[in-house]
Amino acid sequence: MPTLLLATLYEYSPLFYITVVFVCFVVTSGFVLGWFRLDVPVILRNSEEAYSTSFVSKKQMRQVKNPFGLEITNPDVASVTSGISLTPNCLENCVLTYYWGCSVQKLQEALQHHLYCFIIKTPTALENALFGEYLHKEQHVVQKHDKEEIFTQLPPDSQLKDFGPLPRTRYPLVAFLTLSDEEDRESYDIVSMLAVVHVPDRSYRLSCRIMYQYLLTAQGQFYDLKQLFMSANDSQLQSTSASFSHDSTADKDLLEKFGLSEEEVQEDTAKDCVVCQNGKVNWVLLPCRHVCLCDGCLRFFQHCPICRQFVQESFPLFSQSSPTSDSSSPIQED
Repeated sequence: MPTLLLATLYEYSPLFYITVVFVCFVVTSGFVLGWFRLDVPVILRNSEEAYSTSFVSKKQMRQVKNPFGLEITNPDVASVTSGISLTPNCLENCVLTYYWGCSVQKLQEALQHHLYCFIIKTPTALENALFGEYLHKEQHVVQKHDKEEIFTQLPPDSQLKDFGPLPRTRYPLVAFLTLSDEEDRESYDIVSMLAVVHVPDRSYRLSCRIMYQYLLTAQGQFYDLKQLFMSANDSQLQSTSASFSHDSTADKDLLEKFGLSEEEVQEDTAKDCVVCQNGKVNWVLLPCRHVCLCDGCLRFFQHCPICRQFVQESFPLFSQSSPTSDSSSPIQED
């Protein structure tokens, strides 16, 4: 049909035919080169174009200080029969409460109570929400910045060897950290931290690890801390919880643990962006949680450059005005 139309135009008037073909050529070139500012495939755009037509939505975040830290000491030797040691690292005086064999259902109900009924910011509040659905409880006082190991074990007379096959109705161990001083509870947004710990037993020999970690806020919300996936250069330094950074003292201790200096780390992480290799990696891509793009490259990607998953949202690890040694946690604004 187009061929017949062109042939008819040429027979009618060769000059008119040439004019129509030229106009079609100009319009097509304009669409391809983006002269009309219309949305065309990015692959057809100029590679030096400074902007993209679509942007990844950015979560509105606010910085809050997390006073709690918890680490498993010697996870390879921990078991239900031999016990487990955990090392708290808190910015204020705290109370660490262990619940062995805590009911899965009651713990989830307790988190819902924190949302809709009452704020769980003391061990008594959590115990009331659990209704005694646990096998054994221990409580320890943790002094400010004290990093001593705290050992816990089921009583020998319990004669419990394992918690049964999967799916289980009880968590092996729940560690609950709360601020001990009332004044501190009023000054911190995060008032308690709840960690569900897997402890190997006869039925399930998966290595000891923290399975879930929840931050409970004074506003009646809780957030599930999840690991971020960093580049190979940062993998060792990001072994701690990915949603918050420690204070400067803890950072130095962590660097000394891996035999690194602050200058070496700054030099090594100055060019982390997987795309340009020039900018410092800063943006967390959701839902894949890869941290691989700098401020400049974020706007050019709708798919994660590592796993190719579509990026629904993103948020920065550090704002331009906040120092990287800040011990704050990025929390989503609701």
